[in-house]
Amino acid sequence: MRLRGVRRSSNVEDRRGMRSGMRGIPIGGAGGIGIGGLLLVLAIAFFTDIDLTPYVSGNGGTAGAYVDSELTPEEEQAADFTLRVLATTEDVWGEVLQQQAGMAYDPPVLVLFSAVTQSPCGGASGATGPFYCPLDEKAYLDLDFFATLARQLGARGDFAQAYVVAHEVAHHVQNEIGILDDVNRARQVMSEREANALTVRLELQADCLSGVWAAHVEGLLEAGDLDEALNAAMQIGDDTLQRRSGQVPHPESFTHGTSAQRAGWFKRGFDSGEMQSCDTFAAERL
Repeated sequence: MRLRGVRRSSNVEDRRGMRSGMRGIPIGGAGGIGIGGLLLVLAIAFFTDIDLTPYVSGNGGTAGAYVDSELTPEEEQAADFTLRVLATTEDVWGEVLQQQAGMAYDPPVLVLFSAVTQSPCGGASGATGPFYCPLDEKAYLDLDFFATLARQLGARGDFAQAYVVAHEVAHHVQNEIGILDDVNRARQVMSEREANALTVRLELQADCLSGVWAAHVEGLLEAGDLDEALNAAMQIGDDTLQRRSGQVPHPESFTHGTSAQRAGWFKRGFDSGEMQSCDTFAAERL
């Protein structure tokens, strides 16, 4: 992705530099899950919005004392990239939301953190992955996730990372136009299976809106960028993550959609560049 000359967003809350040492994570041995099991648990957690820290921590995820940690050049480079991507989302949605929905865009704040942090939606750790909290209208991201995305989940490339940022911003767009409130109210009177199915439509719409963003930054794209985003979507489908964990996929438990659905809806948004193409709630087939 060509980001040279693109401004850095100032809508950031940087909580890095204060890392919490996690105590009591049993790797192997009695009661331990083994390094392979740990990676599988984390792989599932990253894109299901579930904090699985208690499953990998012998003391229920209790954090140790906070210690100062100097940021490495790699971490600073990842932050610089992320803030430039965030700036592109601000520029795109500032135009698209006004032109296509007749609304002004109020961008979210991105919270960068290391290891653990707190939000009005609950605690966040490396086991929760990136998430959006509508209560404070902030997106939360531990930049270490990018390494996991590439090494453990097989989604490599800078545009795969940009897709992660765009997806969380897409949830903010959904919040801006009232979709998150509607879905949350509907989920409260549904069975778990029905609520999961509705959440899948919410997440696929966020994927589609991410594609709309990508369509409007096309001048910044390099050869292979679209393939990186589509591969990332494929690698984090519920069916793929469940298979990676050694399970048989159970569609009734899906919360984000299959690999094919995630890639397909991203591509639909990219091909059209139009928000109206992202009405997953009216779609008969996903």
